[in-house]
Formats: sequence, structure tokens, C-alpha cells
Amino acid sequence: MLRRRHHGRASAGTVAGARVSIGGARVWTTGAMVAAAALAVGQAGASPAPAAPASAFSGVASPSCGPVEYGGSGSPAAVVVSDLPMVGGSQERSRQMVAAIRLVLADRAWRAGPTPVGYQACNDALASTGAWDPAQCTANAGAYAGNPSVLGVVGTYNSGCAALIIPVLNRSATAMVSPGNTLVCLTLASPGCPAGQPRGLYPSGRRTYARVVPNDAYQGAGLATFARRRRVRRPFVLYAAKDPTSLGQARTFRGASRALGARVVGFRAWDPKARGYRRLLRGVKRRHPDAVVLAGLIEENGGRLIRDKVAVLGPNAGPVRLLAPDGFAQQSTIKLAGRAARGMFVSLPGRDPAHLTGAGRTLERRLARQVAPRPVEPFAPYAGQALGVLLDAVARGGGSRAGAASALLGVRVRHGILGSFGFLASGDPTVGPISVYRAAGTLRFAAEVVPQRRVVSAARAGR
Repeated sequence: MLRRRHHGRASAGTVAGARVSIGGARVWTTGAMVAAAALAVGQAGASPAPAAPASAFSGVASPSCGPVEYGGSGSPAAVVVSDLPMVGGSQERSRQMVAAIRLVLADRAWRAGPTPVGYQACNDALASTGAWDPAQCTANAGAYAGNPSVLGVVGTYNSGCAALIIPVLNRSATAMVSPGNTLVCLTLASPGCPAGQPRGLYPSGRRTYARVVPNDAYQGAGLATFARRRRVRRPFVLYAAKDPTSLGQARTFRGASRALGARVVGFRAWDPKARGYRRLLRGVKRRHPDAVVLAGLIEENGGRLIRDKVAVLGPNAGPVRLLAPDGFAQQSTIKLAGRAARGMFVSLPGRDPAHLTGAGRTLERRLARQVAPRPVEPFAPYAGQALGVLLDAVARGGGSRAGAASALLGVRVRHGILGSFGFLASGDPTVGPISVYRAAGTLRFAAEVVPQRRVVSAARAGR
């Protein structure tokens, strides 16, 4: 079992050199990494493990990926990777997602069926902003597709990044399972989708992508239903400019709200690069909303936007509520917005970690012990489940990359981390609960919503 975490950006290179033990971990390295690891081990007063026999597989040789990790017996024969924002505001969430992946790998003895698999954690975000980077996502996609040792990918978190990676992996028949993508257009057609989506994301004509979270039609419907229960009748929707995912989330909330009888009094973009938003929010105030909805990411200057909302429109528990979908559903929202975040409601596709049962509850407790005193990030169990689905697909597909891609949508989860579910032909899960949290010192569970089908349909239409 791995005990030391590796979140560095060092290249993993070809995995044929040696196995180095550092604090109980086993990291499969190249010669250059052996020297560095030996130095670190020497400084710790321990001895490196003897060189392992040459292996036929290679890790992803990219500066965005950490070393290949392996905690099973013998040597890994292939590798699975995660693609997440490992720097910036999403760092804590992503680290917990990686921790969940490691726990599931340990539970599976680092095997997919009979195939021993290693693991690499790869980054898709810029250190300067913490936001996902199109160039990095594209480069990562090429690195994964070009390496036949990569059996599949757990990722991404950000839907915009996924839209760049999915077609590249689809051409190489590589499975991808997302623990966090919610954009409807990745799997289903909607009036707000860019031309050619989702069809253009699958150039082979076959679906090789699945997600274990409900899409934004469910999330928009769930958040709108919750707002209705809180007597919100005049929401004003703001979304991050030049971000298709944010616009998509704004549309789904608008469509669902109207289906529930609310009057959407405004629909405008905010500029993530702006220094402040008080002028924008004074315009919002003139429309007399009883709630402001922020569709976007905390990394898109969300902390400043929240602070300015409170400065112009008052506290979030006052006459003008503040709501947001999952781009704000993390502890960094509270850190970046400070006390201004208090009282805002954020939604998350899926079930709250503390309300999982069976295997999910067990995983949540194990994660809680690792991250204490910090709370378990809501997406962490979803990363563990995404990895479980990928390993099942590899096993069903006979241990090959193409076989895993073909078997992916046929995977059925029984009493898993997220309960029992399967996948629709689109790649969406067959279940769709939405959780809502209230911001205080931490994000505190407020409610679970299962939206009506007619409201989900209205959200998908987005009108």
C-alpha cells in the first residue's frame, strides 16, 4: 500500500529502470529519477530497493505527469492515469481525488482483472492561474493516446478540457471516465451546444467516454428546484465570459427555473479578468432580483465576484440569495471569498460523501482520516468510483486498451462507492441525485434533490 504521496511534475519516462522505496511507496523510475530517489533515500538513512527487471511498458513521459506508482506484487504491465487540475484553487480537491484513486487501487491489489497496473497523476492546469489550460489538455491527450501502455484515463474535472481530450482518445480507442464533467454537450445534443457536438467528439463513431456524475441538465434542474423551495422567484443569472461550460450551466438553470414558474430577470456574463464587479452588480441590483446565480468556476475570479455581490446586494442570507453550481463547490471558495461566502448555496452533481452507504461510506471514512481536520471534498469519492469503472472495463475487455474502450458502457456497478448503477448509450450514469451545500466555515450539507424529468428536459433545452 502506498504511504507517500507524489504530486510532483517530474517526468515519469520509460518505466524500465528501477523500483525505489521511499517511506513505503514504490515508484517506478528512469535512471535519472533513480539517482534523485537514491539521494533522497540516502538522506533519510535508508537503502534503495534493488533494480527491478526491465519492463515492456512505459509511463507517460510528460512534465505534467508524476512518476508511475505501483503498490502491487511483481511489476506493472500497464498504466492508468488521472488528468486533473493539480495546482491552484482546485489543488486540495484534486489531491483528495488522487487519494481516493490510490485507495481503490490498493483495494484492487493494483490489478484490473489479472492485469497489474501502475498509476500516474497528471496535471492539466496552469500554476499561475490554477485554471485548466487548453494547451496542456491538448498535450496531455496526445501523450496518453500516443502511449500504448496507457489503458485508460480518469478525468477530467473541467468539461472544457474534456472536450479537447475526448476526440484524441476516441481515435486511439482509449477509454476515459470522468468523476467531474457535467457539460451536457459532451454526451447529449442541446440547443446551446457548439456546432457538431457531441457527435464531433467521437470521430470513430463509437463512444469511448463515460461519466459517473449527472450532467448539467440534472444539476441545473436540481439547483432550480432547490431555489424554488427557498422561494426564489426572480433570479438573475451571471456566467463566466468565453467559457462554454459556464454558459451551458447558466442555460440549464434558466430553462429549469422557467419551467418551475420563476421569472429570470437577467442573464449576463462576467469578465474573469476584471478587477472588480461592483458596476456590473449595481446593474443587477436595478433589476430587483431575489437571488443571483453564478455559473462558472471559483478560479474565474469568483472570490472577487462573491465579495462584490455582498458589498452591493447584501449578505447571502438576506433578501438577495447567492447560488452557484459545482464550479464553486469546494473549500477554496470559502478561502478566496472569505466571510462573503457565508450563506451562499452551491450544488454538486451526485450524493454528498457523508450520505453515501456501504462501500462509499467506508471510503469516505478512510479519506476523512487521511485529510483531517479538513473535510472530505465532495468529488473525491467520485474519482474512486471512476477508477473502479475503468478497472472493470479493462478486466471486461481482456486487459487491452481497445478492449476496455469497447467494454466501457457495458460496465454495471453493483453496491459500489456510489451505489448501484449503469450507463446509458450516451455515457451518462443511470442515476441523477443533486446535493446542495451552504457555505459557512466549511461547506455544510443542506439538501439532496432528485429533480423531476420534465424539469430536467427543460434544463437541457435551456430556453
